[in-house]
Amino acid sequence: MSLSFVPDHAILGQNQSLNTIAINNQSAPQPSLSDSNLKIEEVAKGFDFPTSMAFLGKDDIILLEKNTGNLKRVLNGNDSRQLLHVDVSFRDERGLLGMALLRNGSSNEKDIFIFLYYTHCPKLSGQAQTSQNCGNYVYRYKLDIKNNRLIDRKLILSLPALPGPSHNGGTLLIEKKKNLFVTIGDLQPTKFNQNITGYDTKAQNIMNGSDPDGRAGILRVTQDGKPVGKGILGNDYPLSIYYAYGIKNSFGIGIDPVTNNLWDTENGPQFGDEINLVKPGFNSGWQKVQGIWKLNQTREKEGVFSESDSGVGFVNFNGKGKYSKPEFVWDKTVAPTALIFLDSDKLGKKYKNDIFVGSVKKGIIYHFDLSKDRKSLSISGDLADLVFNKKDDPSKITFGKDFGIITDLRVSPFDGFLYVLSGLKGDKGVIYRIVPNF
Repeated sequence: MSLSFVPDHAILGQNQSLNTIAINNQSAPQPSLSDSNLKIEEVAKGFDFPTSMAFLGKDDIILLEKNTGNLKRVLNGNDSRQLLHVDVSFRDERGLLGMALLRNGSSNEKDIFIFLYYTHCPKLSGQAQTSQNCGNYVYRYKLDIKNNRLIDRKLILSLPALPGPSHNGGTLLIEKKKNLFVTIGDLQPTKFNQNITGYDTKAQNIMNGSDPDGRAGILRVTQDGKPVGKGILGNDYPLSIYYAYGIKNSFGIGIDPVTNNLWDTENGPQFGDEINLVKPGFNSGWQKVQGIWKLNQTREKEGVFSESDSGVGFVNFNGKGKYSKPEFVWDKTVAPTALIFLDSDKLGKKYKNDIFVGSVKKGIIYHFDLSKDRKSLSISGDLADLVFNKKDDPSKITFGKDFGIITDLRVSPFDGFLYVLSGLKGDKGVIYRIVPNF
Protein backbone atom coordinates (compact mmCIF):
# COMPACT_ATOMS: atom_id res chain seq x y z
CA MET A 1 0.00 0.00 0.00
CA SER A 2 1.39 3.38 -0.96
CA LEU A 3 1.01 6.64 0.92
CA SER A 4 -2.36 8.11 0.00
CA PHE A 5 -3.35 11.73 -0.19
CA VAL A 6 -6.39 13.58 1.06
CA PRO A 7 -7.76 16.36 -1.20
CA ASP A 8 -7.45 19.83 0.35
CA HIS A 9 -4.67 18.17 2.34
CA ALA A 10 -5.54 18.02 6.02
CA ILE A 11 -1.85 17.69 6.61
CA LEU A 12 -1.90 17.95 10.35
CA GLY A 13 -5.14 16.07 10.74
CA GLN A 14 -6.27 13.92 13.61
CA ASN A 15 -8.21 10.81 12.53
CA GLN A 16 -7.52 11.51 8.86
CA SER A 17 -7.02 8.68 6.36
CA LEU A 18 -3.72 10.21 5.21
CA ASN A 19 -2.18 9.67 8.61
CA THR A 20 -3.79 6.29 9.23
CA ILE A 21 -2.49 4.88 5.98
CA ALA A 22 0.96 6.35 6.51
CA ILE A 23 1.23 4.74 9.95
CA ASN A 24 -0.05 1.34 8.85
CA ASN A 25 2.19 1.31 5.83
CA GLN A 26 5.07 -0.85 6.96
CA SER A 27 6.48 -1.21 3.45
CA ALA A 28 6.76 2.48 2.68
CA PRO A 29 9.82 3.37 0.58
CA GLN A 30 12.82 4.76 2.39
CA PRO A 31 13.73 8.43 1.89
CA SER A 32 16.22 9.15 -0.87
CA LEU A 33 18.11 12.07 -2.42
CA SER A 34 18.70 13.01 -6.05
CA ASP A 35 22.31 14.03 -5.36
CA SER A 36 24.61 11.02 -4.87
CA ASN A 37 27.17 13.27 -3.19
CA LEU A 38 24.83 13.56 -0.21
CA LYS A 39 23.37 11.01 2.19
CA ILE A 40 20.62 10.77 4.81
CA GLU A 41 21.26 10.03 8.47
CA GLU A 42 18.58 9.14 10.99
CA VAL A 43 19.12 11.32 14.05
CA ALA A 44 16.25 10.26 16.29
CA LYS A 45 12.85 8.57 16.04
CA GLY A 46 9.83 7.56 18.07
CA PHE A 47 7.93 10.86 18.15
CA ASP A 48 4.17 11.23 17.91
CA PHE A 49 3.46 13.61 15.02
CA PRO A 50 6.26 16.14 15.60
CA THR A 51 5.56 19.54 14.05
CA SER A 52 8.52 21.84 14.74
CA MET A 53 12.11 21.70 15.97
CA ALA A 54 14.91 24.01 17.11
CA PHE A 55 18.53 23.62 18.19
CA LEU A 56 19.96 24.23 21.64
CA GLY A 57 23.40 22.92 20.69
CA LYS A 58 25.17 20.24 18.68
CA ASP A 59 23.15 17.03 19.02
CA ASP A 60 20.75 18.92 21.28
CA ILE A 61 17.30 19.42 19.70
CA ILE A 62 13.92 20.44 21.05
CA LEU A 63 10.73 19.46 19.23
CA LEU A 64 6.96 19.64 19.53
CA GLU A 65 4.40 16.86 19.27
CA LYS A 66 1.15 18.08 17.73
CA ASN A 67 -1.40 15.86 19.44
CA THR A 68 0.21 15.06 22.80
CA GLY A 69 1.04 18.70 23.55
CA ASN A 70 4.54 17.66 24.62
CA LEU A 71 7.72 19.65 24.07
CA LYS A 72 10.74 17.34 24.21
CA ARG A 73 14.49 17.78 24.40
CA VAL A 74 16.48 15.20 22.42
CA LEU A 75 20.15 14.74 23.35
CA ASN A 76 22.53 12.73 21.16
CA GLY A 77 19.64 11.14 19.29
CA ASN A 78 18.50 8.80 22.04
CA ASP A 79 17.91 10.69 25.30
CA SER A 80 14.48 12.33 25.23
CA ARG A 81 13.30 14.56 28.08
CA GLN A 82 9.95 16.30 28.38
CA LEU A 83 10.35 20.04 28.99
CA LEU A 84 6.66 20.97 28.94
CA HIS A 85 3.18 19.57 28.50
CA VAL A 86 0.41 21.78 27.13
CA ASP A 87 -3.28 20.89 27.16
CA VAL A 88 -4.04 21.29 23.46
CA SER A 89 -6.99 20.62 21.20
CA PHE A 90 -5.79 18.40 18.39
CA ARG A 91 -8.71 17.66 16.10
CA ASP A 92 -7.67 17.85 12.44
CA GLU A 93 -5.09 20.65 12.04
CA ARG A 94 -5.33 21.95 15.60
CA GLY A 95 -2.63 21.18 18.15
CA LEU A 96 0.82 22.22 19.32
CA LEU A 97 1.87 23.62 15.97
CA GLY A 98 4.78 26.05 15.97
CA MET A 99 7.92 27.05 17.82
CA ALA A 100 10.62 29.71 17.59
CA LEU A 101 13.73 29.99 19.74
CA LEU A 102 15.33 33.32 20.63
CA ARG A 103 18.77 33.81 22.11
CA ASN A 104 18.60 37.36 23.34
CA GLY A 105 22.00 38.43 22.04
CA SER A 106 23.88 36.35 24.57
CA SER A 107 25.14 32.84 25.12
CA ASN A 108 23.87 33.09 28.68
CA GLU A 109 21.47 30.19 29.22
CA LYS A 110 19.08 32.45 31.15
CA ASP A 111 18.51 34.45 27.95
CA ILE A 112 16.97 31.64 25.87
CA PHE A 113 13.27 32.18 25.15
CA ILE A 114 10.89 29.80 23.40
CA PHE A 115 7.71 30.92 21.64
CA LEU A 116 4.93 28.36 21.16
CA TYR A 117 1.77 28.42 19.02
CA TYR A 118 -1.06 26.09 19.97
CA THR A 119 -4.83 25.60 19.86
CA HIS A 120 -6.93 25.37 23.01
CA CYS A 121 -10.65 24.76 22.52
CA PRO A 122 -11.85 22.68 25.49
CA LYS A 123 -15.18 20.89 25.32
CA LEU A 124 -17.46 22.48 27.90
CA SER A 125 -20.57 20.56 28.88
CA GLY A 126 -23.66 22.34 27.65
CA GLN A 127 -21.72 25.30 26.29
CA ALA A 128 -21.01 26.27 22.71
CA GLN A 129 -17.48 27.10 21.67
CA THR A 130 -16.96 30.84 21.38
CA SER A 131 -14.02 33.17 20.83
CA GLN A 132 -13.86 33.46 24.62
CA ASN A 133 -13.11 29.79 25.19
CA CYS A 134 -11.61 28.63 21.89
CA GLY A 135 -8.51 30.15 20.32
CA ASN A 136 -5.02 29.86 18.90
CA TYR A 137 -2.45 31.26 21.29
CA VAL A 138 1.19 32.33 21.16
CA TYR A 139 3.03 32.14 24.47
CA ARG A 140 6.59 33.06 25.37
CA TYR A 141 8.57 31.01 27.88
CA LYS A 142 12.02 31.25 29.39
CA LEU A 143 14.10 28.08 29.16
CA ASP A 144 15.47 26.78 32.45
CA ILE A 145 17.94 24.47 30.79
CA LYS A 146 19.57 23.16 33.98
CA ASN A 147 16.25 21.87 35.27
CA ASN A 148 14.84 20.90 31.86
CA ARG A 149 11.71 23.00 32.07
CA LEU A 150 10.06 26.12 30.65
CA ILE A 151 9.16 28.90 33.08
CA ASP A 152 7.75 32.47 33.17
CA ARG A 153 4.91 31.88 30.71
CA LYS A 154 3.63 35.09 29.06
CA LEU A 155 0.73 35.38 26.62
CA ILE A 156 1.90 37.11 23.45
CA LEU A 157 -1.09 36.73 21.11
CA SER A 158 -4.67 35.53 21.44
CA LEU A 159 -5.96 34.63 17.98
CA PRO A 160 -9.20 33.16 16.63
CA ALA A 161 -9.67 29.43 16.04
CA LEU A 162 -13.30 29.28 14.91
CA PRO A 163 -14.99 27.88 12.98
CA GLY A 164 -12.14 25.41 12.52
CA PRO A 165 -10.84 22.89 12.99
CA SER A 166 -8.54 23.43 10.00
CA HIS A 167 -6.29 26.08 8.44
CA ASN A 168 -4.68 27.19 11.71
CA GLY A 169 -1.23 27.78 10.19
CA GLY A 170 1.00 28.03 13.24
CA THR A 171 4.50 28.60 11.89
CA LEU A 172 6.66 30.96 13.97
CA LEU A 173 9.84 32.73 12.87
CA ILE A 174 12.16 35.21 14.59
CA GLU A 175 13.58 37.82 12.18
CA LYS A 176 16.90 39.66 12.42
CA LYS A 177 15.44 42.51 14.46
CA LYS A 178 14.10 39.89 16.87
CA ASN A 179 10.47 40.46 16.01
CA LEU A 180 8.16 37.46 15.62
CA PHE A 181 6.35 36.36 12.44
CA VAL A 182 3.23 34.19 12.83
CA THR A 183 1.23 32.41 10.11
CA ILE A 184 -2.49 31.77 10.45
CA GLY A 185 -5.00 30.57 7.86
CA ASP A 186 -8.67 31.34 7.31
CA LEU A 187 -9.69 28.75 9.96
CA GLN A 188 -12.32 27.19 7.71
CA PRO A 189 -12.93 23.42 7.58
CA THR A 190 -10.63 21.37 5.36
CA LYS A 191 -13.40 19.93 3.17
CA PHE A 192 -13.40 21.79 -0.12
CA ASN A 193 -16.15 24.39 -0.52
CA GLN A 194 -17.67 23.76 2.90
CA ASN A 195 -17.03 27.23 4.32
CA ILE A 196 -19.03 28.10 7.41
CA THR A 197 -20.68 31.51 7.14
CA GLY A 198 -20.14 34.30 9.63
CA TYR A 199 -16.35 34.30 9.48
CA ASP A 200 -15.70 36.34 6.34
CA THR A 201 -13.35 39.27 6.88
CA LYS A 202 -11.61 41.84 4.75
CA ALA A 203 -8.38 39.90 5.32
CA GLN A 204 -9.90 37.26 3.02
CA ASN A 205 -10.61 39.90 0.35
CA ILE A 206 -14.33 39.97 1.16
CA MET A 207 -15.23 43.54 0.22
CA ASN A 208 -18.22 43.73 2.56
CA GLY A 209 -16.62 41.49 5.18
CA SER A 210 -16.01 42.35 8.81
CA ASP A 211 -12.77 43.96 9.95
CA PRO A 212 -9.75 41.63 10.16
CA ASP A 213 -9.65 39.64 13.40
CA GLY A 214 -6.23 38.00 13.10
CA ARG A 215 -7.05 35.23 10.60
CA ALA A 216 -5.83 34.69 7.00
CA GLY A 217 -2.46 36.37 7.20
CA ILE A 218 1.12 36.61 8.30
CA LEU A 219 1.35 38.64 11.48
CA ARG A 220 4.39 40.46 12.86
CA VAL A 221 4.77 41.47 16.51
CA THR A 222 7.47 42.34 19.02
CA GLN A 223 8.68 39.85 21.60
CA ASP A 224 5.90 41.17 23.85
CA GLY A 225 3.15 40.82 21.23
CA LYS A 226 2.94 44.52 20.32
CA PRO A 227 2.70 45.97 16.79
CA VAL A 228 6.08 46.69 15.21
CA GLY A 229 6.10 50.45 14.74
CA LYS A 230 3.31 51.95 12.69
CA GLY A 231 0.89 49.41 11.24
CA ILE A 232 1.54 48.48 7.61
CA LEU A 233 -2.16 48.23 6.68
CA GLY A 234 -3.65 50.40 9.41
CA ASN A 235 -3.27 51.52 12.99
CA ASP A 236 -6.26 49.77 14.59
CA TYR A 237 -5.53 46.46 16.32
CA PRO A 238 -5.37 43.72 15.08
CA LEU A 239 -5.01 45.18 11.57
CA SER A 240 -1.85 46.87 12.86
CA ILE A 241 -0.07 43.51 13.29
CA TYR A 242 -0.76 42.21 9.76
CA TYR A 243 2.37 41.93 7.61
CA ALA A 244 0.45 40.14 4.82
CA TYR A 245 -3.11 38.94 4.20
CA GLY A 246 -5.32 37.02 1.78
CA ILE A 247 -3.68 33.75 2.83
CA LYS A 248 -5.76 30.57 2.87
CA ASN A 249 -3.20 28.69 4.96
CA SER A 250 0.57 28.58 5.34
CA PHE A 251 2.89 26.06 6.96
CA GLY A 252 6.16 27.63 5.87
CA ILE A 253 7.97 30.97 6.05
CA GLY A 254 11.65 31.79 5.67
CA ILE A 255 13.87 34.86 5.45
CA ASP A 256 16.39 35.24 2.65
CA PRO A 257 19.78 35.67 4.39
CA VAL A 258 21.03 37.79 1.47
CA THR A 259 18.16 40.27 0.98
CA ASN A 260 16.23 39.83 4.25
CA ASN A 261 13.05 39.31 2.21
CA LEU A 262 10.32 37.08 3.62
CA TRP A 263 9.02 34.15 1.56
CA ASP A 264 6.18 31.73 2.24
CA THR A 265 4.45 28.58 1.05
CA GLU A 266 0.69 28.61 0.77
CA ASN A 267 -1.75 25.73 0.54
CA GLY A 268 -4.51 26.00 -2.04
CA PRO A 269 -7.80 24.08 -1.96
CA GLN A 270 -7.55 21.24 -4.52
CA PHE A 271 -5.23 23.28 -6.74
CA GLY A 272 -2.97 26.28 -6.70
CA ASP A 273 -0.36 25.65 -3.98
CA GLU A 274 2.09 28.56 -4.00
CA ILE A 275 5.53 29.93 -3.15
CA ASN A 276 5.45 33.69 -2.60
CA LEU A 277 7.80 36.59 -2.09
CA VAL A 278 6.14 38.41 0.80
CA LYS A 279 6.71 42.14 0.87
CA PRO A 280 5.15 44.33 3.60
CA GLY A 281 1.44 44.70 2.78
CA PHE A 282 1.45 41.63 0.52
CA ASN A 283 -2.01 40.40 -0.52
CA SER A 284 -1.90 36.74 -1.57
CA GLY A 285 -5.36 36.95 -3.14
CA TRP A 286 -7.50 34.42 -1.28
CA GLN A 287 -10.60 34.17 -1.65
CA LYS A 288 -10.53 35.93 -5.04
CA VAL A 289 -7.43 34.36 -6.60
CA GLN A 290 -5.42 31.20 -5.94
CA GLY A 291 -2.34 30.23 -7.89
CA ILE A 292 -2.76 31.74 -11.36
CA TRP A 293 -6.56 31.35 -11.37
CA LYS A 294 -9.38 33.68 -10.46
CA LEU A 295 -12.10 32.05 -8.39
CA ASN A 296 -15.88 32.00 -8.62
CA GLN A 297 -18.29 32.30 -5.70
CA THR A 298 -17.64 28.68 -4.66
CA ARG A 299 -13.86 29.17 -4.85
CA GLU A 300 -13.39 27.05 -7.98
CA LYS A 301 -11.26 27.94 -11.00
CA GLU A 302 -12.82 30.51 -13.33
CA GLY A 303 -10.07 31.13 -15.83
CA VAL A 304 -6.53 32.48 -15.58
CA PHE A 305 -6.25 35.71 -13.63
CA SER A 306 -4.72 38.84 -15.11
CA GLU A 307 -3.89 41.87 -12.99
CA SER A 308 -5.75 43.93 -15.58
CA ASP A 309 -8.92 41.92 -14.85
CA SER A 310 -11.32 44.55 -13.51
CA GLY A 311 -13.83 41.88 -12.52
CA VAL A 312 -11.75 40.81 -9.52
CA GLY A 313 -12.02 43.14 -6.56
CA PHE A 314 -9.31 42.99 -3.91
CA VAL A 315 -9.45 44.63 -0.52
CA ASN A 316 -6.46 47.00 -0.40
CA PHE A 317 -6.91 48.87 2.89
CA ASN A 318 -6.84 52.32 1.32
CA GLY A 319 -4.04 51.41 -1.04
CA LYS A 320 -1.73 50.04 1.67
CA GLY A 321 -2.13 46.43 0.58
CA LYS A 322 -1.07 45.11 -2.82
CA TYR A 323 -1.70 41.84 -4.60
CA SER A 324 1.36 40.14 -6.09
CA LYS A 325 1.31 36.99 -8.19
CA PRO A 326 3.00 33.82 -6.84
CA GLU A 327 6.61 33.04 -7.71
CA PHE A 328 5.75 29.36 -8.22
CA VAL A 329 2.49 27.40 -8.47
CA TRP A 330 1.56 23.72 -8.35
CA ASP A 331 -1.55 23.02 -10.42
CA LYS A 332 -2.45 19.86 -8.50
CA THR A 333 -1.89 20.19 -4.80
CA VAL A 334 1.23 18.78 -3.12
CA ALA A 335 0.64 20.46 0.27
CA PRO A 336 3.88 22.46 0.61
CA THR A 337 4.98 22.87 4.20
CA ALA A 338 8.26 24.17 5.58
CA LEU A 339 10.38 26.67 3.64
CA ILE A 340 14.06 27.23 4.46
CA PHE A 341 17.02 29.05 2.96
CA LEU A 342 20.13 26.88 3.21
CA ASP A 343 22.44 29.52 4.69
CA SER A 344 25.38 27.10 4.76
CA ASP A 345 27.84 25.60 2.26
CA LYS A 346 28.18 22.30 4.15
CA LEU A 347 26.18 20.47 1.45
CA GLY A 348 28.14 22.14 -1.34
CA LYS A 349 28.40 25.69 -2.60
CA LYS A 350 25.79 25.06 -5.30
CA TYR A 351 23.09 24.86 -2.63
CA LYS A 352 24.13 27.81 -0.51
CA ASN A 353 21.28 30.30 0.11
CA ASP A 354 18.89 28.36 -2.13
CA ILE A 355 15.26 27.66 -1.17
CA PHE A 356 14.19 24.24 0.06
CA VAL A 357 10.50 23.38 0.51
CA GLY A 358 8.99 20.36 2.23
CA SER A 359 5.68 18.76 1.27
CA VAL A 360 3.12 16.12 2.20
CA LYS A 361 2.50 14.41 -1.12
CA LYS A 362 5.22 11.77 -1.65
CA GLY A 363 7.28 13.42 1.09
CA ILE A 364 9.22 15.46 -1.46
CA ILE A 365 11.81 18.12 -0.65
CA TYR A 366 11.87 20.66 -3.47
CA HIS A 367 14.95 22.75 -4.30
CA PHE A 368 14.87 26.12 -6.08
CA ASP A 369 17.59 28.45 -7.34
CA LEU A 370 16.86 32.17 -7.21
CA SER A 371 17.30 34.83 -9.87
CA LYS A 372 20.22 37.26 -9.64
CA ASP A 373 18.12 39.90 -7.89
CA ARG A 374 16.65 37.17 -5.63
CA LYS A 375 13.10 38.40 -6.22
CA SER A 376 12.01 35.35 -8.21
CA LEU A 377 12.93 31.72 -8.86
CA SER A 378 15.28 30.67 -11.63
CA ILE A 379 13.93 27.60 -13.45
CA SER A 380 14.42 26.51 -17.06
CA GLY A 381 12.81 23.99 -19.39
CA ASP A 382 9.27 22.74 -18.74
CA LEU A 383 8.98 24.78 -15.57
CA ALA A 384 10.14 28.10 -16.98
CA ASP A 385 6.51 29.25 -16.80
CA LEU A 386 6.73 28.67 -13.01
CA VAL A 387 3.60 26.49 -13.02
CA PHE A 388 3.99 22.80 -12.30
CA ASN A 389 1.40 20.52 -13.90
CA LYS A 390 1.19 16.78 -14.47
CA LYS A 391 3.03 16.84 -17.81
CA ASP A 392 6.09 18.58 -16.36
CA ASP A 393 9.26 16.76 -15.32
CA PRO A 394 9.70 17.22 -11.56
CA SER A 395 13.31 16.02 -11.46
CA LYS A 396 14.77 19.51 -11.92
CA ILE A 397 13.28 20.69 -8.64
CA THR A 398 13.25 17.43 -6.65
CA PHE A 399 15.98 17.28 -4.01
CA GLY A 400 14.65 14.28 -2.10
CA LYS A 401 11.53 12.15 -1.74
CA ASP A 402 9.70 9.66 0.49
CA PHE A 403 10.32 11.59 3.71
CA GLY A 404 6.72 11.09 4.89
CA ILE A 405 4.79 14.15 6.01
CA ILE A 406 7.51 16.82 6.17
CA THR A 407 6.54 19.25 8.91
CA ASP A 408 9.80 21.15 9.37
CA LEU A 409 13.13 21.87 7.69
CA ARG A 410 15.97 23.50 9.63
CA VAL A 411 19.64 24.30 9.16
CA SER A 412 21.53 23.70 12.37
CA PRO A 413 23.62 26.73 13.38
CA PHE A 414 25.99 24.29 15.09
CA ASP A 415 26.94 22.03 12.15
CA GLY A 416 25.40 23.69 9.04
CA PHE A 417 23.57 20.55 7.89
CA LEU A 418 19.95 20.32 6.74
CA TYR A 419 17.56 18.61 9.16
CA VAL A 420 14.20 17.16 8.14
CA LEU A 421 11.32 16.52 10.54
CA SER A 422 8.97 13.77 9.39
CA GLY A 423 5.70 14.14 11.25
CA LEU A 424 3.79 10.87 11.48
CA LYS A 425 1.46 9.78 14.28
CA GLY A 426 1.85 6.76 16.55
CA ASP A 427 5.52 7.09 17.49
CA LYS A 428 6.59 7.08 13.84
CA GLY A 429 7.99 10.62 13.70
CA VAL A 430 11.65 10.91 12.70
CA ILE A 431 14.41 13.52 12.59
CA TYR A 432 16.70 13.11 9.57
CA ARG A 433 19.97 14.91 8.80
CA ILE A 434 21.38 15.41 5.31
CA VAL A 435 25.18 15.39 5.11
CA PRO A 436 27.97 14.94 2.52
CA ASN A 437 28.45 11.37 1.34
CA PHE A 438 32.10 10.80 2.17
